[in-house]
Amino acid sequence: MQHDAVTPYKTTDSKKEQVETMFNNIAPRYDFINSLLSLGIHKGWRKKCVQLLQAHSPKVILDVATGTADFAIACAPLKPEKIIGIDISEGMMQLGREKLKKLKLDSLITLQQGNAETLDFADNTFDAIVVGFGVRNFQNLELGLKNLYRILKPGGQLVVLEFSYPRHRLVKFSYNFYFSKVTPFVGGLFSKDTRAYTYLNESVKAFPNNENFTVLMDKVQFKQTQFTSLSAGIAAIYSGQK
Repeated sequence: MQHDAVTPYKTTDSKKEQVETMFNNIAPRYDFINSLLSLGIHKGWRKKCVQLLQAHSPKVILDVATGTADFAIACAPLKPEKIIGIDISEGMMQLGREKLKKLKLDSLITLQQGNAETLDFADNTFDAIVVGFGVRNFQNLELGLKNLYRILKPGGQLVVLEFSYPRHRLVKFSYNFYFSKVTPFVGGLFSKDTRAYTYLNESVKAFPNNENFTVLMDKVQFKQTQFTSLSAGIAAIYSGQK
């Protein structure tokens, strides 16, 4: 199934509207469920992404689909001048802002409403753009990537962290079971929105992962595109340069 055709609620609303509703619904328990379901592994994955940016010392960073600002916070040790996080869910960002205040990072990191397809930042604005588990939710993946390319400075880096689909038979079997049975059950139990966590599984399966995604990055003109599989192929880091 086409990645754009997979939506959280199967209503007549656009994918963007459904994703916004979904994240507003699950926001209060999002961080807790995330850590529970991923057993905290996602923190290590983010660290690996940040290491890719280290050599470039980016001064201005954009975190797309920032959610509760975890990726933006992970980028703080790079000592940039400014980090902007954008998301379509105000509910998620409210929690993110509370987190930033507690960590005293609210002067470095600002969060604002926005999505990749309709970004109004000027061309060549950012030294680095990161997206953590967000590209799957783009309504129009190619348009979103084109826009990210446009607002990157020449030589700027795009780093994407996303769930992938394992190739190894045994891993694939366990992964399928976990994502189709355990995740919706646990997610539904704590967030009262089982559909949000069923959508997670469907959208991962429909997403053009591994080489398919780097081909799309090449298509919108990113250079030196590559991907690295993580944790037996259950996630991947994609990177490219303008």
